[in-house]
Amino acid sequence: MAERMLKFVHTPQKIPAKRAADLRVEDFDEIYRRFDPSRAAEQASRCSQCGIPFCSIHCPLGNHIPDWLRLTAEGRLEEAYELSSMTNSFPEICGRICPQDRLCEGNCVIEKGFESVTIGAVERYITDTAFEKGWVKPVRPNQERAESVAIIGAGPGGLAAAERLRRQGYQVHVYDRYDRPGGLMIYGIPGFKLEKDVVIRRWRFLEDCGVQFHLNAAIGSATGEGAISFADLRQQHAAVIIATGVYKARDIGGPGSGLGGIVPALDFLTASNRRGLNDVVPDFDSGLLNADGKRVVVIGGGDTAMDCVRTAVRQGATSVQCLYRRDRANMPGSMREVKNAEEEGVEFVWLSAPEAFLGDGQVTGVRAMRMHLGLPDTSGRQSVEPVPGSHFTLEADLVIKALGFDPEDMPRMFAEKGLEISRWGTLKVNHRSFMTPVPGVFAVGDIVRGASLVVWAIKDGQDAAAQVHDYIRLSAPVAVAAE
Repeated sequence: MAERMLKFVHTPQKIPAKRAADLRVEDFDEIYRRFDPSRAAEQASRCSQCGIPFCSIHCPLGNHIPDWLRLTAEGRLEEAYELSSMTNSFPEICGRICPQDRLCEGNCVIEKGFESVTIGAVERYITDTAFEKGWVKPVRPNQERAESVAIIGAGPGGLAAAERLRRQGYQVHVYDRYDRPGGLMIYGIPGFKLEKDVVIRRWRFLEDCGVQFHLNAAIGSATGEGAISFADLRQQHAAVIIATGVYKARDIGGPGSGLGGIVPALDFLTASNRRGLNDVVPDFDSGLLNADGKRVVVIGGGDTAMDCVRTAVRQGATSVQCLYRRDRANMPGSMREVKNAEEEGVEFVWLSAPEAFLGDGQVTGVRAMRMHLGLPDTSGRQSVEPVPGSHFTLEADLVIKALGFDPEDMPRMFAEKGLEISRWGTLKVNHRSFMTPVPGVFAVGDIVRGASLVVWAIKDGQDAAAQVHDYIRLSAPVAVAAE
């Protein structure tokens, strides 16, 4: 092993080739090319195989990263995939969209002068190869159980729970309000970060495993096509997992905030992704949710804001500016995404916050003011304070608000008074069992955490599946499905 590993001293870090900015802005394809086998093995061999792997410790899933890097360096890719998929339901997705610079790679113990191992790119390579080689086999439980579990929401948390419960032999039914599974992975995250074929491939795999999908399902709605009451769902299934995510956009007021051409980020991204999936999108075709030929200002500094600015560039905006109240060092989004956006022509307006929106019926500009960072607040972050007399105006035909998301009112939506919400609007659960105050009803992901990372939703889904299994197993004797 020593001959194959520890090569970081004389083998430099190399990420997969990135398409030139002037070419990649012409389409929504992923910008990073895939490792070839020799380059993947070479980069995996840079791992130092340290005794305390901080990459694993800082991975929410506790992935066995040094072990599958070693297997990759040795050319044992099928074993690398099997090890990777033990802890992660969707390694090919995490390899693409996890902020590795803040998690595994950002905590690699290799000294910064040598740079970290390219963990995410190797993870993506392993699983894409496994699919191509036919190593990814549908789940076949040792024993089919008669009990069924309902999962509300087909995002990463719900799908991870579905995969783990199916392994236990449960009859798994996933209900989602949209016409495709995936949640934000299919409708929120642009194709240049996560091509939709990757998500659809995983959907088809879960169907092959026996997971049953009920799409266009309006859970909690009393009337209409696809309407299913929450009470009926509880009666039909031994347990219910709520994995709806958070979709209610945070807003910003001020003069002119009701003008036309000011839109929420998720509306903009969903329209773009649906158009890429060849759906009919009237608001896109009409220009309401289309940046083509427009001066675009995006307000916000997270990964959703980065998705918006880079989407606007690809749609043909004449200019794209990102307005953020803090500086680059305090931006919550991935620094890798900021760099990609700058390469593609996005202008960042740091330490600036909107004060009013200008226009007569239709937005024509954003009046903003300069900010400076003050003393840390109760959260530990530096407070943001306006600079007197520092007003300026950004011209805009389209303003996209990427200010984050809040939960919807679950008790009201599902007509279930037993569900309780926290002061942040998230569902209250027992954080060991993931169970809400309603027996047999569990909740995972953003609806519990607030808006967070896909990898944390996967972690919650996997852990909750184990708790659901214990709940059902201890509540009643094993019920074996009839042959």
